[in-house]
Amino acid sequence: MKLTDLMVDIKTAWIEFPGCDGFEVEVANLARKELMNLRKRCLKQKFDRKTHQAVEELDEEKFVHEFTKATVKGWRGLKLKYLEELLLVDLGKNDPNVELEYTLENAESLVQNSADFDNWMNEVVFDLANFRRESEGANVEASRDVAKESSLKNDKGSLS
Repeated sequence: MKLTDLMVDIKTAWIEFPGCDGFEVEVANLARKELMNLRKRCLKQKFDRKTHQAVEELDEEKFVHEFTKATVKGWRGLKLKYLEELLLVDLGKNDPNVELEYTLENAESLVQNSADFDNWMNEVVFDLANFRRESEGANVEASRDVAKESSLKNDKGSLS
């Protein structure tokens, strides 16, 4: 038996975002190998005038696009009122209980502009426990615990 025969390329799980009741994100795990390939695809060559050498630089905009495309597979329950907690928005006369539909463009905007969502995604995507559970409900519960711990750590860190 070979380990490579047992490995799974991709697995998704629905995980509830902490503090936003009913907002669940379908996330895909990101294996180390895929992360390295993704990063390589987002490198660009830049000429450094001081050293007269070509230097590799990460194209952050492309990285956000590729990372989001690989990891955020969908969402449900993202009410407009939750956006006010995640980033600066002006809802105007929009009903705060209306849900924002999932599109790759919306997901990219959320990852790029919300530090809380981006940090949560990075923790959830690389935590194998979120993808080991047999049932969807177990995934949601496990991720809530991880996210709550993360929020507590972030809150403590921001106070110091």
